[in-house]
Amino acid sequence: MSDTTAPQDFATTVEQLETIVERLESGELSLEDALTAFERGVRLTRDAQQRLDNAELKVRALSEDNDGRLNVTPFDGPDAPTEAPDDADDSHKETPPW
Repeated sequence: MSDTTAPQDFATTVEQLETIVERLESGELSLEDALTAFERGVRLTRDAQQRLDNAELKVRALSEDNDGRLNVTPFDGPDAPTEAPDDADDSHKETPPW
């Protein structure tokens, strides 16, 4: 993939940005190489921001009702049970990273 081609997905963009930051922070790049890496990082950052902006627009479009008002629904959805069953054992469930 050339430096002018956008990465295939957002995760790839983030990985490439992380690699660039590591290289810049190492202090081992020449001035010219550091500037080239920085320019690439700026392009990737702009690409990532555009992807995030587009995703936000899609979410908003999908979340608005016919009158253009934001239609907020619970994350679990309207059919999710409000209480866990009495015999539920949460000790085996994995904790999410957030």
